[in-house]
Amino acid sequence: MIKKQLATLAIAMALATGLAFAAVQKDNVMRRQADGTYVVNTASLAPNVRGFRGATPLEVYIKNGKVVKVEALANHETPKFFAKVKTALLPKFSGMKVSKAAGAAGVDGVTGATLSSKAVKANVAAAVAYYRAHR
Repeated sequence: MIKKQLATLAIAMALATGLAFAAVQKDNVMRRQADGTYVVNTASLAPNVRGFRGATPLEVYIKNGKVVKVEALANHETPKFFAKVKTALLPKFSGMKVSKAAGAAGVDGVTGATLSSKAVKANVAAAVAYYRAHR
């Protein structure tokens, strides 16, 4: 009898954990890693933020009120110019306080990739705003 109750309890806990995980991952906007880093995905958060050739989704990693890193997700930007954005613009956000990153204050864009740069800055601002509202 006790084994049956324990088995039922284990199944109930597994289902509850699975449902809770599904609820957290349902919107695919923000997840928390084991080390406390929040990862905000702007693909569904800011789909209307567009660069030169379309949406420019990012994943913004935030820990202890600072941006850890920004990673570009798949997009349709011109590879030659977006490569410059990846190497010259995205690293500028690393170590930046969330309050500063929210307005992208002091972050210059990449010459020749103006629209992509503006889109990246807007995506970072959207990610930071979401993080502040939902952490």
